[in-house]
Amino acid sequence: PLSTGGHPAADLKYRFIWNAPFLISPHDHNKVYTGSQHVHVSTNGGRNWRVISPDLTRNDKSKQQISGGLTPDNIGVEYGGTLMAIAESRLRRGIIWTGSNDGQVFVTRDSGRTWANVSPPLSEAASWGSVKSIEASRYDVGTAYLTVDAHQEGNFEPWVFRTRDFGKTWDLIISGIAKSPVNWANVILEDRVRRGLLYLGTETAMYVSFDDGDRWEPFNNNLPPTPVYGLAVQEHFNDLAVGTYGRGFWIFDDLSPLQKLTPAVMASEAHLFAPRAAYRWRTIPGNYSMSDDQTAGQNPPYGAAINYWVKTAPSGRVTLEILDTTRKVIRTWQDSARAGINRVYWDLEGDTTRSARMRTNPLHNDEFPLGSDSTRAAPGFGNITVLMPPGRYTVRLTVNGTPYTQPLVVRKDPNNFATLAEIYEQTRAMLAIQRDHAAAAEMVNTIERVRSQVQALQSQLAGNAANADVRSAGDSLEQKIVGVEDRLIDLRMTGRGQDGVRWPVRLGGQLQYLASTISASDHAPTAQQREVAVALAKETRDVHAALQVILSKDLANYNALLRARNLKTIDVELRP
Repeated sequence: PLSTGGHPAADLKYRFIWNAPFLISPHDHNKVYTGSQHVHVSTNGGRNWRVISPDLTRNDKSKQQISGGLTPDNIGVEYGGTLMAIAESRLRRGIIWTGSNDGQVFVTRDSGRTWANVSPPLSEAASWGSVKSIEASRYDVGTAYLTVDAHQEGNFEPWVFRTRDFGKTWDLIISGIAKSPVNWANVILEDRVRRGLLYLGTETAMYVSFDDGDRWEPFNNNLPPTPVYGLAVQEHFNDLAVGTYGRGFWIFDDLSPLQKLTPAVMASEAHLFAPRAAYRWRTIPGNYSMSDDQTAGQNPPYGAAINYWVKTAPSGRVTLEILDTTRKVIRTWQDSARAGINRVYWDLEGDTTRSARMRTNPLHNDEFPLGSDSTRAAPGFGNITVLMPPGRYTVRLTVNGTPYTQPLVVRKDPNNFATLAEIYEQTRAMLAIQRDHAAAAEMVNTIERVRSQVQALQSQLAGNAANADVRSAGDSLEQKIVGVEDRLIDLRMTGRGQDGVRWPVRLGGQLQYLASTISASDHAPTAQQREVAVALAKETRDVHAALQVILSKDLANYNALLRARNLKTIDVELRP
């Protein structure tokens, strides 16, 4: 604990820098390594440290003099001749690799008792480069990978090496890496599941190799051009975390498609990868934050990630379906597949019910504009979707008529104290409400089709005295059917301004409101919610019965009159 301020590096006993290497032993979480020009180890939380190496740098004193030119700037954290990387083998305790910022690489096989200089064959222009990253292989004790950054020496080449014999020989593995003044190599990482799968971060990009570094391919996706300085796998979720120079963290969720992208998969026309288990998270309110915070991160899409491979882009869209344990399809959607690996997300919800659409103007508001399709949204009606419960599902992908299936497990939020029984009870209640809401929407759509056709015919017959009885019958029919529709939605509603507090919420809005209160948590519906659900279900049946009477009698009589006058009948059908 001596201050280094003002001292040149040559005066110091230990040359530590800002970003000194720091490693927790993979064999003992109480053992920690760090580096100056030596390797230091502590086994008691830093209460004391032991040096286990000689100076593992060139120790060129000419590079350790006063810094700063006319005005010295010896701030004690930027030195030559110091360690930049430490790595211990996961396969065998005591095999430790080091890299320095003057191009030196050492390895010990006996926990630091003896060290061997195994520095890679760098060009003269890059020989003083910084060995920033060393990765000891988890599959072979003699294999290691490293990167050297020599841009401060005026050499901007990507230097990436592999050894399979403890550093006796090194292979330069840079095929496929773009060469530019800003693409030197910073960090390398070996995959924890698939042998030969490597990840590489350079000064502007990410790369991946499937053949132990013999060939690299770009792996940027939506990652912007940025210096990549850190790589780590979050092992529980199998996600790749990327640390950038700008202190930004990026995460590639779920590495399994890369780990399972075998030659056999790539030769197939299509392949559906086994999805990892998905968590049915529930939102937890957080602290207040600025909505326009430019430093805030972005969560991944909610739900289950579904990954699939297509050899060539299909002529049409592919279809994805989610099936429950009874083989019933609960969700269907389509995707525009591109050649290669594709990823889509299932948000863990079932299919959305059909929307209610108005084909007529609000009451007493004939000037209200309809959309380009001559419809408008039913104000306050909305849609109801149901979050599916934890359990086992099946993903089915159909490409060019060929189906592919994989099982999918949806897990309960571990932070949620509701029981599975409560969640299942809530799901049953939500599905019942959704069915009632879908029936209400279908009734609105049916009534609107009748009314729009009647109104069009009324306009056509305007001023025709010979068909005055037809117009009178049309007015009577619309008045009766409006009386039924008004039980489903207040026909004065426009969806603008203060309509929601001017006019009472009818059946469609009440069903949606009830669903929103039940789905706000994972608990079973309360007694009061069940009571309201029963009442609204009865109202749904009653309205359906009343509408059926009008369609089967009043509309039938009206259509008979139209046929007798050789006029176009009203074409409509109410689904059961």
